Amino acid sequence: MAMRCEICGKGPVVGRRVSHAHNVRPRRFEPNLQIVRAVVNGATKRVKVCTRCIRSSKIVKAGSNKNVKAA
Repeated sequence: MAMRCEICGKGPVVGRRVSHAHNVRPRRFEPNLQIVRAVVNGATKRVKVCTRCIRSSKIVKAGSNKNVKAA
């Protein structure tokens, strides 16, 4: 599966791993993705979202009190 956030599009970034002896080899920095049940277009759907989008409330989690209207 692709390591990409479905909300903001954040994906892996490449860099270098450097040891104490300064041996350099490539590495990947993966985004911290979580699979959450969210409300998308009025329906509950499972989406892969980065933790930055979850914290900044760019999604509405399914079953939370945020999307329930008071009677």
